Amino acid sequence: MFFDAEPEITAKQVEAALDRVRPMIRADGGDIELVAIEGCDVRVRLKGACLGCPSSTITLRGGVERVLREEVAGFGDLITD
Repeated sequence: MFFDAEPEITAKQVEAALDRVRPMIRADGGDIELVAIEGCDVRVRLKGACLGCPSSTITLRGGVERVLREEVAGFGDLITD
């Protein structure tokens, strides 16, 4: 019996998805950086005004994670540094 391997997530796919949310993040004085892809999980780091911002969780879950789920097949979890 053969099992399909999990789809490989590439940095190019993730960066393309992050590019969709970057304008919103940069408009508030912040930015987002791809730190690593760990299997199906994506590790990012918020920068600038986003550090310590009370709305950063909403941005990550409602913006970044949503776009990654829509655009990156096999995406697992969003991890923040």
